[in-house]
This record gives sequence, structure tokens and C-alpha cells, in this order.
Amino acid sequence: MSKRILIVEDDPGLQSQMRWCFNDELDISVASDRESALTALRRLEPDVVTLDLGLPPDAGGASQGFALLDDILRLSPQTKVIVVTGREDKENAVKAIGMGASDFYQKPLDADILTFVVNRALRLAELERENQELTRFRNGTSIKGIIAASPQMLTVCRTLEKVAPTDVTTLITGETGTGKELLARALHDLSNRADKSFAAINCAAIPENLLESELFGYEKGAFTGATQNKKGKIESANGGTLFLDEIGDMPMALQAKLLRFLQERTVDRVGSSQPVSVDVRVVCATHQDVQQQVREGTFREDLYYRISEITLTVPSLRDRDGDAIVIAQSLLKTLGKQMDRPNMQFAEDAIRSINSYSWPGNVREMINKVKRAIIMADGKRIAATDLELATHADCSESHLNLRQIRENAERTAIMQALQTSNYNIAQASRLLGVTRPTMYNLTDKYKIDTSHEASGA
Repeated sequence: MSKRILIVEDDPGLQSQMRWCFNDELDISVASDRESALTALRRLEPDVVTLDLGLPPDAGGASQGFALLDDILRLSPQTKVIVVTGREDKENAVKAIGMGASDFYQKPLDADILTFVVNRALRLAELERENQELTRFRNGTSIKGIIAASPQMLTVCRTLEKVAPTDVTTLITGETGTGKELLARALHDLSNRADKSFAAINCAAIPENLLESELFGYEKGAFTGATQNKKGKIESANGGTLFLDEIGDMPMALQAKLLRFLQERTVDRVGSSQPVSVDVRVVCATHQDVQQQVREGTFREDLYYRISEITLTVPSLRDRDGDAIVIAQSLLKTLGKQMDRPNMQFAEDAIRSINSYSWPGNVREMINKVKRAIIMADGKRIAATDLELATHADCSESHLNLRQIRENAERTAIMQALQTSNYNIAQASRLLGVTRPTMYNLTDKYKIDTSHEASGA
């Protein structure tokens, strides 16, 4: 599809000169005033608009130009606007950038500079379109709050969707900030227990002497301050799901009592000898290496096998190919609306930095940085410095090639689906959430052999 440029300029001579600056591969349209520009905007949906601020009836001023800029940003926020100003008119150029213009260009006309500025805006528009395509490429993931385009995370999501309708005890492992609680809630929301309670407790956040009573409850008079009977988290989750976060930090003494509950499905409140039956699905999570803890003797081996009937290992953000920029774009859109700063965009240096940064704090760190950037950005464009990320001017072009990232993710997902389905095209298509014709188009695109022999059989 050809790239579309709309030139908004009231001087016929300059219109012609600007047209001749661009090659034949670009689809060029012109408009001479605000009304005709808005008509062209709706009809053509241009990728880039070059906007002369001095439009009739205020050709000597900038009121019509600024009004049109506001219209474009409101009606077509994905369009990149390059404001054209006089050489001495820096104040209006700065104001336009603050309103959300992508760039500015100062007269008199210089073909090389204008072409460079427009090509840069076209490249940014292309990057953002590819980001949106990556966001859509989620293979039907129905997990609330989880944005996944990478094959690594899609595999976890597919497994979760299969496990959720069952009652198996599930252990979710992964670094801090990877979204383990979101996955635990998804296990509940996609289960037959979704209309019942979801009770969560952080085993690392509660002192050891209080954790037992929080989990199992207590009887009146069991200890000083126990003035009435109280249900614990396990009982309060009856019929629903119990989420034990940071299970790896549970004290050894409580591990034995939890194991007994998992075996017998009854709880003994502190100070009571009457067991209470509880029907609950148990989901655990930890950032610890529980197997290593078992070897070191700090976690019971029999409890480990009880809580890990199914284990979901959540990859860190740095190990999720292409997900960082997709998640950042989604956060920017959502948080921007919440914070009353909609239609904000990442500048090119911010995109480079997001892709290059290792994100040691994972998604939680990204949320904090995007929030800060929304607050600190002076205009509609967020720079790497707003995110408190270093600029990576020396990054190779391959780091920016989101199309290649998307294609790699697609190819990997297709190969996994084919292998999982033993090269049954219909089944592989269902796994990927696409139609069979689309599947054939994708396998042709990536030259993937779909014959049974391709599997090595």
C-alpha cells in the first residue's frame, strides 16, 4: 500500500515545489485551507500531513493553522503532522510540537531537508502501525490484563486456558513483576468457580506468628485479643479459589499444616479441635526457585509435589520477543486516558530504548516508568529521557525492525502449532485462532513445509 501525504499550503507555487520533492512511490494530495484539508483528511486518511500555519482567512497569522492542527490530532491521532513555519517563527513551532505535532520544518523550501523530515515521520507512522499489528497478534488470548505477542508468553497463555477449567493445584513461578497474580486471577475467572470468591494472601508479607491465624482462622479465646470467632482465608475462599502468593517464603511449621489441608481438605482453626471441610481450588506463586529450596531443606518436598500438579513458568519481559514495545504502547494508551493525557506517542528514541532495555523489574517497572513519562512529558511526544531510559543512538537498525520481530513471532507460533497438532492444518489453525485459508497464506509466506514428513515422522 502506497504511503499517503497531504500537503496543506495556500501558495500554489509552493504546492508545486513541495510536490516535486517527493518520489513517485508516494501518494501526494494538496489542500489550500482548513475546510478542504479536513475533507481530504477524512477521505484519504494520510500517513503524514505537512501543515503551513498561515492559512486563509488568517494567512498572516497562525490561528487557522493551529485550529486545523487541533482538528487533525483529534480526528486522526495516528497521522503525523509536520508544521511548516517561517524561519523566524520558532515560538509557533515549539507551541505546535507541544500540542502534538510530530515535527516542524522552517521555510524557505529545501528539498533534501523536507524529504528527510517527511521520511522520518513516515517511518514513525510505520513503526506504530506494526506495533498495533503485534498487539492484535495475540492468537485469541482471553486473559484479562495480559498482553502477549511473543511465542514464549503465548505458550503460557495456551497452557493456562487448558488448565483453568480443571481443579488441579497450580504453581506459577517467575520473577517479581511478571504478572503472576494476573495469571492466578485468570485461572479463577476462566474456571467453573468464577462466580465464587477469590481469596489471596501474601505469605511473605505477614509475620510468621500471624500467618497461621490468617490462613486457618481462630476460635474466640484462642489467644489474647481473639474476642470472636474468625474464618481464615482458606474458609473464606470456600467454593472458589485460594491464591497463596510467595509460597516459597512460607515457614516450615506452616508448610506441614498446609500439606495436611491439601491432603484432607479440612481446616482446624487455631484453638479448635473441630475440623471444617472446605472445597477450594489452590493456586500458588513464587519468585523463588522452589526446587533449589527443596534441595536445601527449606521447603518440604512432599508439599512441593502437592502444589505443583501443573507448573506455569512466566518468562521475564526481556525473554519475551517483541513484547516490550507492545506492552508499553498499550500502557501508554490506557494510562494516558486514566491520567487525562490521551493520544500520547513514543518518540523514536523512546522506542529504541524500550526495545533495548533489559527491564529487570519486568512489567511492574514498565508501568511505573510509563506513568512517570506521561506526567513529565512536555507535549504529546514521550522521549527516552521522560522514561528515565538512556538513549541508544548506536543501536543497530535490527533492534528497530518491529516487522522482523513480528514475523519471527508469527513463524515460531506457526511452527509450534504445527508440531503440537502433528501437522494437522485444521487443528493448527484452531490453536492459532485463524482460518485455514489464513493458515495456508502464512505457511506460504514463511515457506513452511506443512507435509507430515516435515515433522520428522
